[in-house]
Amino acid sequence: MFYKKENGWKDIEESVKKNVMDFSEGYKEFLDTAKTEREVITYSQKMAEANGFVDAESVETLKAGDKVFYNNRGKNLILAVIGTDDILKGANFVVSHVDSPRLDLKQSPLYEDGDFALLKTHYYGGIKKYQWASRALSLHGVVALKDGKLIDIVIGEDPTDPVFVIPDLLPHLDRHVQRERKANEVLKGEEMNILVGSTPTTMKDGEMKEHFKYTILKKLNDDYGIVEEDFISAELQLVPAEKARDIGMDRAIVGAYGHDDRICGYTSMISMFDLEGTPRRTSICYLADKEEVGSMGSTGLQSRYLDYFMGDIIYKILGDKFNDHLLRKVLWNSHALSSDVNAGLNPLFKSVHDEQNASKLGYGIVLTKYTGSGGKGGSSDADAEYVAELRSIFDEANIKWQTGMLGKVDEGGGGTVAMFLAHYGIRTIDAGAALLSMHSPMELASKYDVYEIYRAYKVFYNF
Repeated sequence: MFYKKENGWKDIEESVKKNVMDFSEGYKEFLDTAKTEREVITYSQKMAEANGFVDAESVETLKAGDKVFYNNRGKNLILAVIGTDDILKGANFVVSHVDSPRLDLKQSPLYEDGDFALLKTHYYGGIKKYQWASRALSLHGVVALKDGKLIDIVIGEDPTDPVFVIPDLLPHLDRHVQRERKANEVLKGEEMNILVGSTPTTMKDGEMKEHFKYTILKKLNDDYGIVEEDFISAELQLVPAEKARDIGMDRAIVGAYGHDDRICGYTSMISMFDLEGTPRRTSICYLADKEEVGSMGSTGLQSRYLDYFMGDIIYKILGDKFNDHLLRKVLWNSHALSSDVNAGLNPLFKSVHDEQNASKLGYGIVLTKYTGSGGKGGSSDADAEYVAELRSIFDEANIKWQTGMLGKVDEGGGGTVAMFLAHYGIRTIDAGAALLSMHSPMELASKYDVYEIYRAYKVFYNF
């Protein structure tokens, strides 16, 4: 009669616990290797190819059992396994995003001041800015040259690499400058500049005024062949240099940068690779970009890329019978998990949660019927019938699941890509992990949940 949540670690069998702990090691390696959306897509495409997926652009027709991928400008990856059912009955989507909050370099970032060389940044996504000061940061990204060449840069991940830092103000002198500021202004956006050098050039040039800046430009030119103007066509990001670590004496939690939302990206991808046989419905794993800033741009969910690749899949299955009406029909008949994270109950700040409706670490995949804020504004509210179907299939497969909300009513809120999928008529619900310290440089996720999410997505692909 009563609904009861239980911690998944309680009475866990040793064989299952071993699977949980082993699975997290692959996930930690993924987090350490892929810290930007471009790196995630590169990593994931290599894994897809190793698991038998081929570039969809290289094939003219598709049939049941075929495995293809689509790469959108190096920032989206779509994996598709063609099912045995008529495509007009719809597809099963698991859609996550692989961008995470970070610091982007401005287009003209390099300057010198106070005998230091520094880089100007513009933060990306919703962050507590003060968390990024006095912390080791690594530089990742690409520089596009005028001749079409793309230069990859990663500095700060190898133990022998230098790292970068925002120098914070000492507590002895912060009384008037910082201490009276509101939390969101303790470190202001224009103060988030990165220390990259502190030695002047030894060149004897009477006309040169920026000796510290020159040292950095000379190093970049020697190592990568780039000049200052090339920053204009670069995408360079600063992310935490720390590696994923086990948290707690029992090692039950993974602490890392980028759980939001790479925890769902990784599990949705690996679960597709591990499918046994051909699924009944065509299964789609969609790794998207730009969710943290509203899913804008040509690589965000608000672009028409979903129309493009789904139209291509349907055309390659149906041939000349394809038309726009059939595309709309397929999407309308489809199901989706907007695979994104939720706020786990934080024991230090329980007051922001409705404890009865909050998700918890270690309780399995979180089904979030609606997100939004202020009266469900900006949310996608899943149909009761769809929620019931998911409860049924997860219970049948013995998947540990729970429900969750993003805080108390009127406490705050947030959104996901669910609304953009539902725009097509796709039946959609958010389904992912409960996190602590979300959007911080080190987020916390339960290893049990990571494994249970993997299992849940695998079941959903066969739904």
